Amino acid sequence: MKPAGRDAAYLWDMADAARRVVRLIDGMEYQAFVADERTALAIERLLENIGEAASHVSKSCRDQHSAIPWAQIIGIRNILAHQYGTVDQRRVWESASRGVPELLERLAPYVDPER
Repeated sequence: MKPAGRDAAYLWDMADAARRVVRLIDGMEYQAFVADERTALAIERLLENIGEAASHVSKSCRDQHSAIPWAQIIGIRNILAHQYGTVDQRRVWESASRGVPELLERLAPYVDPER
């Protein structure tokens, strides 16, 4: 269930989209990723969602959770949202396969109360 509170809700949104990324690419290699247009587009959209939610987290919350690479997360969102024909699939893959699992680990203490 989505938590109450603005920042908590955005952190939850980030974690929810990140979990979906991890689930969609589970067991997938880069070549399969770029060959699967549906998955690639879904991952791009989920990375946009993560970045959009991150951009709405308050500055004080971002400062409090400085281990999260806020600028990079928001920057990837901006690239995906505004550079339509020039999306670097290798960068998307690296973000999804390495960056997102790391993000989930960093978010877990704030969005997973049983952890």
